[in-house]
Amino acid sequence: MTRPADPIVRHFRQILMWPLQLMPMASADQRNPGRVQTPWEYLDQCEGPNPWLELVDDFNVDPAQFQERHYREFVTFLPHVQRFLYGQARSVVSKVGFGESPIRIFRRSDVSACRMHFSDGQAVDFSLSHVDLYFFFDIDIVFLVVEIFADDLPLSRVQDTLYRFGRDSPAGWHPDGSPVACIPHVDWLGTEGQVLVSSDMNDREGYLAFAGEHRAQRIGAHWQYLLEPMVHHHTDRPGPIRYRQIEYHRMPKLSYLALDDPFVLTDDDFFRLAMATRPDDGLPLPYSPEVIRSVKAEMLYDRFWNAEMRDLRASTRVVGNGHAMSIVGSWQDPFFRDIEAGMRGQFRHQYFLVGLIAHFHKACLLMFSDRLINSVSLLDLDDPESERRFRETIRSTREVFLRFNHRYWFHEVSNQSMARDLFEMWSRHLRTDRLFKEVREEVLDMGTYLDSDDARRQGDTVLRLTVVTIFGLIGTIATGFLGMNLIDEADNEMVVKLRIFASVLLPTVLITLLTIRYSKALSEILDTIAAESGEGWLSRLRRVRRVIAGRRSERRRMN
Repeated sequence: MTRPADPIVRHFRQILMWPLQLMPMASADQRNPGRVQTPWEYLDQCEGPNPWLELVDDFNVDPAQFQERHYREFVTFLPHVQRFLYGQARSVVSKVGFGESPIRIFRRSDVSACRMHFSDGQAVDFSLSHVDLYFFFDIDIVFLVVEIFADDLPLSRVQDTLYRFGRDSPAGWHPDGSPVACIPHVDWLGTEGQVLVSSDMNDREGYLAFAGEHRAQRIGAHWQYLLEPMVHHHTDRPGPIRYRQIEYHRMPKLSYLALDDPFVLTDDDFFRLAMATRPDDGLPLPYSPEVIRSVKAEMLYDRFWNAEMRDLRASTRVVGNGHAMSIVGSWQDPFFRDIEAGMRGQFRHQYFLVGLIAHFHKACLLMFSDRLINSVSLLDLDDPESERRFRETIRSTREVFLRFNHRYWFHEVSNQSMARDLFEMWSRHLRTDRLFKEVREEVLDMGTYLDSDDARRQGDTVLRLTVVTIFGLIGTIATGFLGMNLIDEADNEMVVKLRIFASVLLPTVLITLLTIRYSKALSEILDTIAAESGEGWLSRLRRVRRVIAGRRSERRRMN
């Protein structure tokens, strides 16, 4: 099925949600692995140029200024999600509440537009609604959120933007040196239209050399610029707040497309939007019928879509695969284009938050998995310091995961149909439930290992104490004659009594230390002697001799 012309998208809006993992900050307090990092404090107080300013919460305003849009956004979510997103204010009646929101948002206002130079030589300026950083208390994850928009774009241009924009590094390079699957050239523009920074995706040698040296992908210069003064962890640049990638190099995105008549879009158009793939080139889709059927079954949300009616009330369709989600509707529908109470406003606020929560869940779980893998890879059982660090890291990770499970993890965010269904759709495509089970099992396995290791250490201690007690009993009885007046030295000089005391004390200490040193071997000897096997004493002594010989050979192998 083909279209007679390239439809015009009257309004196109896209929100990028890029999760990044924050690395431990180099400070003296970081010697405590359980300490909660507060990178937003560094960002707020860092020296030098700092374009970031903490965003005042819309809910912390004078009640008389509280707008209906804020109310509509608030009531969309269930109470436990409301407390996560907005916190809970203290009241006169109940002064103890859940506290402030664990989310801290910073915004920069020096970037006003994004100029994209496409492969056909055309340049399009997209306005920037905002560029934000989302920090989360007790979780070492930060989200870069970038919202762009433009009017009256051909659908093919929108599809090309969905496919190419929002990649932190190129997938490869064409023979002419241009990057594969990326916008060839991107400029961030300042408030006066000046170019602040340009992309470097065509620097093939630089990206290859970086990957070869650091075993990590280099991040484009224009994306690094947006994140400053935070610093990419795999570079040599100094900076207290360092980050690294936690997911794929394609940033998660949520898009809004308003057309005069969305019913003119074909199944192929919706397939391309759902997959965020290349625009229509006039050729059939290079996918099997099974893939196309699965897209229709799993990536289309048609609760408010009915092509047969061709009615504005049934002209909204949601398509996506989890990493890219698009809401398509009619610009002729006043509700769909309303930026306050309509679909456009809900897209920017309610549905953005729904997507942010889903991707936040996945990023957190990937971070926990990365921590566990890193801890195990650095464990050296022959190094006591390495073993101590491993135990502290695992205990800290278990504590943070427990708080994440009770504070941030939930399966339902709303009882409103579309918000509820979209969250389920996101979670299903991102497979967060399965990832949660895997990480939880890994955390429990680590906990079981620590518990068994603690039990082993405790058992060894009890064993040593038991052996020392048994052999100390012999010494106690043997030396008890000193208190029985068998040798009357009470009238002798103090020097003589001290000599007698030392002659008893020093061998006793030496015997005790040797008993502790060879407690395991002595325990095996005691077990051999005490075994109820019906053997005679001669056979038992031979077994004791074999135990001693085995211990000697084991020491020789270790040496």
